[in-house]
Amino acid sequence: MLRRTFTMKLALLAATLWLAPHAASAQDKSLTVFAAASMKNALDDVNAAYTKATGTKVVSSYAASSALAKQIEGGAPADAFVSADLKWMDYVADKKAIKPDTRVNLLGNKLVLIAPKDSKIGNVTIRQGFDLAKLAGDGRIATGDVKAVPVGLYAKAALEKLGSWAAAEPKFAMTDNVRAALLLVSRGEAALGIVYETDAKVDPGVTIIGHFPEGSHPPITYPVAATATAKPDVTGYLEFLRSKTARDIFEKYGFTVLATKPTT
Repeated sequence: MLRRTFTMKLALLAATLWLAPHAASAQDKSLTVFAAASMKNALDDVNAAYTKATGTKVVSSYAASSALAKQIEGGAPADAFVSADLKWMDYVADKKAIKPDTRVNLLGNKLVLIAPKDSKIGNVTIRQGFDLAKLAGDGRIATGDVKAVPVGLYAKAALEKLGSWAAAEPKFAMTDNVRAALLLVSRGEAALGIVYETDAKVDPGVTIIGHFPEGSHPPITYPVAATATAKPDVTGYLEFLRSKTARDIFEKYGFTVLATKPTT
């Protein structure tokens, strides 16, 4: 009886040892992506499609590109990084934190002026000499931190080019990321906001009242790259981001697709 019990314990131990690495392997079948906050709705859909096609789970962390870049520099365990501008991708590249041969410019976007849905402010034409300060009245203007957050950098560049920055600057409410700025306007806590067109389209609480001329700011570009510590599976994920399936999703949300997967 003792021998039989001992044999059963050995068999159980062997089974446990065999299952452990296989269970770990199953758990490892996942990728972590750090992405600009403005990508959340679209990238969530793309990731779901990727998981359905491959069985690989994608865990996304959304925040301002500046914050994510600093986290990657600090060793945060990400497999891919999608920035809302070139500056912060250049930053992690300079820190040797990405694989440069995997970097591509994936998407484009537009910069818009928004107001709360029930605002009495009508559509405006944004051009040279545009008086944003007067338009805001006693209200605040929300956008990302103009010193670091990409949407804020684009906004300040556009307003400086149009000659509107100096008068409007005191009225700005700076936020940690573009979605926070969007929320301030949606709640009516800011009279106006400068966000990406794709953000405005996913929030029924705001309305677009003007588009910034493309030449007023650097092109809004979303580069993507694998991190220096990425899992091998990230290669397939980056390819999927350039597939027709992903392109259709990105375009549905209003992004301009800059990079597509070769068809040959």
